[in-house]
Order: sequence, then C-alpha cells, then structure tokens
Amino acid sequence: MKEPFNVQVNDRFQYEITPDQANTLDIVPNGVNTFHALENGHAYQIRVVEANYAQRFFELDVNGHRFKVHITDYYERLIQQMGLNVLAVQKQNTIKAPMPGLVIGVAVAPSQAVQKGDTLLILEAMKMENVIKATYDGVVKSIHVEKGAAVEKGQLLLEME
Repeated sequence: MKEPFNVQVNDRFQYEITPDQANTLDIVPNGVNTFHALENGHAYQIRVVEANYAQRFFELDVNGHRFKVHITDYYERLIQQMGLNVLAVQKQNTIKAPMPGLVIGVAVAPSQAVQKGDTLLILEAMKMENVIKATYDGVVKSIHVEKGAAVEKGQLLLEME
C-alpha cells in the first residue's frame, strides 16, 4: 500500500510523506543514536533523544533544536477514525520487552505510585535507548529485571496494579 505517513512535529505542524519519498531521504547513521541528513543542500545532525516505538513518538535534536515527532500510518489513522484505539482503552498490567536488549536503568521500585508517562525502565536495543513509560496511572506491583540484565522480546519486565 502506498498510503502516506502523517508526521506531526511539536503538535503544530503536519506533513505527509509517501513511502517512496521516505525511501529517497538522504540519512545515514553517524554514531550511537545520531544521524547525518542532507536536504536541499543543507546538512543536519540528528540525535534521537527518546524513542517510543509503540506510540510512534520520537524526540529529536536537530542541529541543537528539539522536536517532538509523532508518525502515524494509514492503519493507525483508520483505527482512530473508527474509535478503536486499543492503546487508549486497554490497561496493561504487565509490561513486556518490545524487543531484545539490555536493561540500562530501572526508574521505579515495587509499591511505587506512577502516573501515565512516567519512566519505568530504559532498555538499550540496537545502540538506542528506549524509554518504557507507564501507559496509565497505577502502582508498580513487582519488577522482574534489574539493571544490566539482557532481555528477550516479550520477556516480562514488570507488573502494575
């Protein structure tokens, strides 16, 4: 399907990018979480500050300026239009690793109250730090990993109540 991606920047600006346009972007890795991009004769240094793949949210530093970027595709927009946004409705009592990686930080403790958006864990995967955040207000029931632990995709990280 050749439906465009909708890219929202800083909750203000909206862009549509087709898959063909995305494939022609001149972006190359330039270290851990950093990239070099060329666009219309201008060079850009891009650093990924935060990446939340489940919610398709990224915070980028581009030449010293911070941008919050949210990317949606055709299917996500269709689900939202139908009012079936599962992430907004479903509470996750178990938090599992979205990908294999290394736990580089545990930001909570058992019995700790957390609010939606609070950092729970930091998982390093493919040389990128992925912040695992609370999807709703709750209390940490138990933590099943510790800093320095290698985890597999789908492995239980912590439980909420």
